Amino acid sequence: MELSHSSSPSAPQLLHPLGGFPIVVPALNLVSITQKELTQLKLAANYWKALHQRACDRAALLKKTIEENNARACERETLLQKKIELKEGQIRDLRHRLFAKKNESSKKRKVTELQYSRTTRLRGQQRGSRSHGRTQRPELAVIEEHHELQNTCCTHCGLQYSEFPGAENSEIVEIEVKAYRRKVLRKRYMKSCSCPPSKDSPQFIVAPPAAKIIPKSPYGSSIWMYILLAKFLYAQPLHRILRELSGFGLSISSGTVTGGLQKIAALFEPLQAALYEHQMSESLFHNDESRWEVYEEVDGKVGHRWYLWVSKSADVIHYQIAPTRSAAVPLAHFSELEQDKVIVVCDRFSSYKKLARLNDAIILAFCWAHVRRDFLDLALKFPTLEKWALVWVEDIGILYQLNYQRLTHWDENFPLTRQSVLFDQAQIQLADQLQLINERCAQLLLVHQAATTCSETTGKRSSAKKRADETNSSVLQPGQLHEGQRSVLTSLQNHWHGLIIFLTSPKVQMDNNSAERAIRNPVIGRKNYYGSGSIWSAEFTAMMFSLLQTIELWKLNPRHWLQEYLTACAEQGGTAPADLTPFLPWSMSEDRRRQLAKPPPGRQNTS
Repeated sequence: MELSHSSSPSAPQLLHPLGGFPIVVPALNLVSITQKELTQLKLAANYWKALHQRACDRAALLKKTIEENNARACERETLLQKKIELKEGQIRDLRHRLFAKKNESSKKRKVTELQYSRTTRLRGQQRGSRSHGRTQRPELAVIEEHHELQNTCCTHCGLQYSEFPGAENSEIVEIEVKAYRRKVLRKRYMKSCSCPPSKDSPQFIVAPPAAKIIPKSPYGSSIWMYILLAKFLYAQPLHRILRELSGFGLSISSGTVTGGLQKIAALFEPLQAALYEHQMSESLFHNDESRWEVYEEVDGKVGHRWYLWVSKSADVIHYQIAPTRSAAVPLAHFSELEQDKVIVVCDRFSSYKKLARLNDAIILAFCWAHVRRDFLDLALKFPTLEKWALVWVEDIGILYQLNYQRLTHWDENFPLTRQSVLFDQAQIQLADQLQLINERCAQLLLVHQAATTCSETTGKRSSAKKRADETNSSVLQPGQLHEGQRSVLTSLQNHWHGLIIFLTSPKVQMDNNSAERAIRNPVIGRKNYYGSGSIWSAEFTAMMFSLLQTIELWKLNPRHWLQEYLTACAEQGGTAPADLTPFLPWSMSEDRRRQLAKPPPGRQNTS
């Protein structure tokens, strides 16, 4: 079958727009093709249409892939920008810790409604104030020196001056440290009677030997007392102590001292047990921990990092060395509490939180100084948030001021409901300030959550387009918080219950500075002698820290107390005395406590 097409007999004519010549429009030419050719043309048209459609689909898919890749790239860029911002904040923080001045100064607001004001007072004695005069030291021994003139003749006649009663006195305070040898002469006696010698009555008898804490050692108690105080109270390394002793003419090897300290350690174990037993009867503790190096290989432990834990109560400062920082250490320490409810002031370390979960007798009181430090670190890491963070710092400062005013009117002999009117007024102001801080924190977090949820759910755009728009925006939406702001406020809200314990318990301090100060001296020792060389040395170090810091807590003279205790041990043949009552501050008499608060008496000459 053939299809035929013919052109029309007469083609239409049009006039040229620039002239009068006609334009001949060609007529439609009719072409004859077969059915097979028509089918082939249709198949070819469908083929090219399919190729075109496939190309369009591929172009659409490529465009979608490019959009998704751009969105992911924008998201990665945003995440990297956040990481860079956090790293820059950490760098600023570390640079500040290493090189900046050690102070925390900020502009202080005037709060007239709370009568909170600061006075700029210079340090030291103020100009125009009355001096206290020279300090009198009647407890020091007096060594008189007589100074005389060699020439007492008159310059005119040559006659000598006669002595005038009295003398002009002046005092100079001196100190003398020297090494010496005690030569002990044990007098011998011979039987002068005619009785035959026996086991109970020998022919010769000798005076008893001098008491020593290490029977066969040539070194007396004063040397061991000197070493113990220098190392564990004044944080001096052993080699420096031995160098100082060599300057006095006494040379001792470090191995001799180490072996002697290992023998002496057993003398203080009963005291350490008595400290722990007494502390478990108390009800308020301040806890902290710091790293401590122990250079001894232990099976199953990698590295040399151990931890020094401190638990400070009203009567005892207890230290212990542990190879871990887990909650097992405080759980074991507080396993023998005698009170039904005790309060532990601490930081927000997770081990203490687990301690409170597993021990129902413990209530945690968190530290406001750490909260304040969070906002100061935030201001340092992100300068754009400095103004916002310092407002919170000032509000925390107001809390401290109000609590100080409250404690000036607090009488610990009466319960909270029977305090004075002035205390009640200060209590109300403090509670209002706490409520203000809590409400502002909760409101900011609530608005942030609502703004974040709204930003995630608005719009009907495609997920790729929506994600690209969200990640490309580096500016926070209205109501949204910076990641640093959200972090510190969330921490404040999560720990709020432990942060307000001091409101209903005035004896509880707002911060854990008491434990921080208690662990400062051991940390200085750690920096000076780098920890301990063995486990027994580390345990002995913690034991001596406990004893000496507790003695200073009771305001006793550590030199006098240690001299008395070592003398008692020497008199017992190098063993600890059975009765520890004269050496425990809470069990000794008031007269003995006053006596031990003074410097030790001088050595008596027994020759």
